Amino acid sequence: MNDQKDQAAQTSPEPPMAGDETATLLGFLERQRATFAWKTAGLDAAGLRAALAPSSMTLGGMLKHLARFEDDMSTEWLHGRRQLPPWNAVDWNADPDWDWNSASDDSSDQLYERWRDAVSRSRGLFAEALKDGGPGRRGTVASNHSLELPSLRYILLNMIEEYARHNGHADLIRESVDGLVGQDPPG
Repeated sequence: MNDQKDQAAQTSPEPPMAGDETATLLGFLERQRATFAWKTAGLDAAGLRAALAPSSMTLGGMLKHLARFEDDMSTEWLHGRRQLPPWNAVDWNADPDWDWNSASDDSSDQLYERWRDAVSRSRGLFAEALKDGGPGRRGTVASNHSLELPSLRYILLNMIEEYARHNGHADLIRESVDGLVGQDPPG
């Protein structure tokens, strides 16, 4: 496996026990992101391609899928901007699982970088939206017509749910790769 530098750098952020709504929502999202980063950290290409039968789901596919999810939620749903590359070049009608299916064509470094970059962009865009209306701020859509989308609150909860779902998958796959188990990143 790759060196474990990412694993050592991970911490387990705890949501505030008595924080306001925003701090609590962001705290839970950060905890799920940290768990996902820990479960996928330090693997080489073979580790990122490992699947559990009968599923073809891989940790590399999860990295790419969650990179797309981060970008779509923060860029499109929240800020009404057009889909970012490489997602905007995909015919999603022809291959709705392109993010999952194409991950095996990417190196482990590319997959990690794409996800980290998407998370970084997303954090900035959520911070911007929180300053511009708080959790009740409504999302917009990038198109010629005006379609109202859910609140920032809903989008954050949707993201927490997506990470929680895939952290369960990641837990099983990672254990099958090298035996790593646990609920939260160390630290």
